[in-house]
Amino acid sequence: MDDFKQAYLLEKAAREEAEQLLADKSRILVAVNSELEQKVADLEHHQAMFIQAEKMATLGTLCAGVAHEINNPLAYSMSNLDSLKSYCGFFGKLLKLCSEFSENHIDKEAFHQQLVDLNQVHSFAFVADDLPDLIDDTEQGLQRISKIVSNLLNFSRPKSQDMQFADMTDAVTSAVKLLTNQLRNCHLQSQYSPISQSWCNLAAISQVIVNLLINAKQACDNQDSQTKITINVYELEQHIYIDIEDNGIGMSAETIAKIYDPFFTTKPVGEGTGMGMTMVYAIVHEHKGRIDIQSSQGIGTRMSCVFPVLSQVTS
Repeated sequence: MDDFKQAYLLEKAAREEAEQLLADKSRILVAVNSELEQKVADLEHHQAMFIQAEKMATLGTLCAGVAHEINNPLAYSMSNLDSLKSYCGFFGKLLKLCSEFSENHIDKEAFHQQLVDLNQVHSFAFVADDLPDLIDDTEQGLQRISKIVSNLLNFSRPKSQDMQFADMTDAVTSAVKLLTNQLRNCHLQSQYSPISQSWCNLAAISQVIVNLLINAKQACDNQDSQTKITINVYELEQHIYIDIEDNGIGMSAETIAKIYDPFFTTKPVGEGTGMGMTMVYAIVHEHKGRIDIQSSQGIGTRMSCVFPVLSQVTS
């Protein structure tokens, strides 16, 4: 019996030691897991800050072109308002004259003569034809300005973490609209084939396309031939392709190998942050996608963002 009791006590002590060891390991794992979760949250926060910072740098590149794009509708809207202002005195006199006649303060002959005099200053027929055009043109100009400002605000806002089922073509067309002035001298061709809706962040995808289009345009600067940029959006084997092709200077294999490295840039000092493609990679990777690059020096480059069609929320 003593041997049985001793064996029992030894087994119990070993079991208690194992249970204590397991409890200690569990506490350590919980602590490590908590630390890892905090580090992941910190990394996500820093990535969001980095993407927003790069977005602001891109916005700086857009500002000059956007200012010019706003100035055009603003100029003719202000000109139209000057014309409307000049009509105010005319309408004031006409309304006062009608009021005096309706209240019998002037007779019919005086009323007729003053109408003739006013008609010589501003032809009634001309004003009647001109007013609707002035108002319509002014309204269109202000709506155009409003749309430009809205596009800028949508682009500049911090990237929302809210994903949605959407057509990525909307992100591409939004980016093209934002860059209308920058691309005005380019021969731009767009082909949008029907694609499936996918779980994505449209604002982030739009930011990717803006950066790729700016790179394509800058790659063609100072070229002898006309700048040609082609955008194709299509779906193939449950993947959405967004191809941006240019006829610019192209890239060497060494440049392609470093293209996603932070702070790497082929642009002159002061003209690039070196973080644009790093940001593009981060957003595409966040959407479970990849980037395919085909480039030949002196011929041009094709950047293909390839996204799987996500039919459900992914972690």
